[in-house]
Amino acid sequence: MTVLIAGGGIAGLALGLTLHQIGVPFKVFEATRALKPMGVGINLQPNAVRELFDLGLEAQLDAIGVRTRSLGFFSKLGKTIWEEPRGLEAGYAWPQFSVHRGELQMLLYRTLLERAGPDAIETGARAVGWAETDAGASLQLADGRSISGAMVVAADGIHSALRACQYPEEGAPIWDGRILWRATTRAPLFRGPGAMVMIGHDALRFVSYPISAADADGIATLNWIAEKRFDPDQAFQREDWNRAVDIDRFVHDFAAWQFDWIDVPALIRGAEVVYEYPMVDRDPLPRWTFGHRTWMGDAAHPTYPIGSNGASQAILDARTIGAQMLAHGVTADALAAYEAEMRPAATKIGQANRSGQGPDAVLQQVEDRCGGAFEVIDEVIPQAELAAHAAKYKAISGFSIEALNAQPRRIAEGHRLA
Repeated sequence: MTVLIAGGGIAGLALGLTLHQIGVPFKVFEATRALKPMGVGINLQPNAVRELFDLGLEAQLDAIGVRTRSLGFFSKLGKTIWEEPRGLEAGYAWPQFSVHRGELQMLLYRTLLERAGPDAIETGARAVGWAETDAGASLQLADGRSISGAMVVAADGIHSALRACQYPEEGAPIWDGRILWRATTRAPLFRGPGAMVMIGHDALRFVSYPISAADADGIATLNWIAEKRFDPDQAFQREDWNRAVDIDRFVHDFAAWQFDWIDVPALIRGAEVVYEYPMVDRDPLPRWTFGHRTWMGDAAHPTYPIGSNGASQAILDARTIGAQMLAHGVTADALAAYEAEMRPAATKIGQANRSGQGPDAVLQQVEDRCGGAFEVIDEVIPQAELAAHAAKYKAISGFSIEALNAQPRRIAEGHRLA
């Protein structure tokens, strides 16, 4: 009855913790030989934070992250377009968190080992194939082994080998022409604790938020993303993913972005190392599940990092799989029910992000209407229109305040598979 999980990222580890919680045997197979805290900052929306709290991780999240209190959008001239409260300040029953991606992954990893034991995860075990069997499914590893189990869940990311098994002609992820430079810098807080900001427009943008509390000198670790659009017909190299680059490649584009509340060039220059990523996603698929095999997280629904949904959706996938196993057992029916619930929602999010309907769409609207220069934002876009846009995206992403607060728990406390 063992569930085989391919991938020890946030998705796979969240699923492992969920299966341990409900009493389902599992094993995680991770390609790397040693898990290390890679990446930079991410945000977890209240719908995902709720699930992590239900896994008993509230104190641990507070220890590694920051409860996000506000989100603001600003023109390229630093003028305020729209600010709104986030998390508890917005009326949610759960906070939003800003956290280092690697620290979150390591928290999930440590917790999984503590709760399920060292045999719960095997490292240096790269998944290369899968198949249906009479008893469930099997997972093929790069070292030639074939592991049999009740089912296989692929959590092996945007370059998923198991996704490629079903769709071998899909090819590389789709680049939209934008490059992201991501880093962290130790600097003073701006706009108060827990403030997240987005500045600019579609061609040039800057995002920043703290991922640590301020120290006695008022200095915190600020995560930031600088983004620029290029000709999408230019090719990007697969090996360019997550590589360190010189800031002179892009810092001059932001030279004028020095405002009375944030100094963008100074933040960029204050980073010890900057990593480059292409902005990519994949086309949505008409099917995730094949009998006793399915995908989750970026293997199933990679999307642009807009709206802070990537890690949140992976966690929701894990919890939904667990809930459906409680309802249907460790069966193909559980995986089919998981897909029926999550695939339409993930497709909507991916399409909204790709089509410019994300929460940051207001930046380009202001750029188009006035070049970012205005005295009163209501003369450019009425506040009611901005509020409606923000509410629409929350509804698409599954974290509208009233709906989320009213939802029952996905997995009731103490509920285990008999």
